[in-house]
Amino acid sequence: MNNELNITDPTLTALADGLLEAGCIKFGEFTLKSGLKSPIYIDLRYIISFPKLLEQIGAAYLPLLKELKFSRIAGLPYAAIPIATAVSLQGGYPMIYPRKEVKTYGTKAEIEGEYHAGETVVVIDDLATTGGSKFEAIEKLTGVGLVVKDVVVLVDRQSGAKESLEQAGYTLHAVLTITQLLTHWEGNGKVSKEKIEETRAFLKQA
Repeated sequence: MNNELNITDPTLTALADGLLEAGCIKFGEFTLKSGLKSPIYIDLRYIISFPKLLEQIGAAYLPLLKELKFSRIAGLPYAAIPIATAVSLQGGYPMIYPRKEVKTYGTKAEIEGEYHAGETVVVIDDLATTGGSKFEAIEKLTGVGLVVKDVVVLVDRQSGAKESLEQAGYTLHAVLTITQLLTHWEGNGKVSKEKIEETRAFLKQA
């Protein structure tokens, strides 16, 4: 499903349009963290203000997760924690998350939630770009004896994350790819051809 150029599943086409309508994916001119000027900006943190869309997103991860073997899911802070919660509620999967900062008081936990060393966890994130932030989180999870084999994201920006994770022995699964989204919006006219072409050219050289 994820290697095809066109999105044929009606639930995914509705999700793609929902992300655009909610402003989670914007077209214009944006300065990225790297300093590069981008014609597209993906901000999936915005999802939390749209409960129905968040519910749709949670459901969209389930077909991918059903193919995998694991004991619990691990949402990555901060953007993916609401998503992982939605996935947990809809799929009945126990959830944990690695903290960005280790607690200096109480339990001094690095990982929040119940887990047992030796269990396999699936990492849930919102977006995959280069894969850098995933490695940091995986290190925290494996550091307490958990096993990580798979990472599942909503959108793969197709900027090298899949390849870098594969080299380290992990498999990236994406609900949608940036290529699929652009092809879909070009097809239904929700984004102008000019903006689509500009974005494709940027992603090719970025």
